[in-house]
Amino acid sequence: MRIDAYSQVQQIYSSTKVNKTAATRKTENARDTVSLSSIGKDIQVAKQAVNAASDVREDVVATLKAAIKNGTYDVSGEAFADKLLAKYDEANGLT
Repeated sequence: MRIDAYSQVQQIYSSTKVNKTAATRKTENARDTVSLSSIGKDIQVAKQAVNAASDVREDVVATLKAAIKNGTYDVSGEAFADKLLAKYDEANGLT
């Protein structure tokens, strides 16, 4: 039996004092903050502009209403059918 190896084993298994962790700071006055990047701010401004814009283009609608009221609004049946089929194909992912 080697006695000199005992000191090396003792070093491995020695019970050293564990340092206590430092006391944590209280976060009573801490507050969460949010900061937006300039791109985020630009996107926010763009969303607000889109939300403020009307879904109806009044200038186009007024022109069409006037043409219908005057009886001068004329639509080709073929043009209507072509647009109707194009919208159908677009809605069903066929284009």
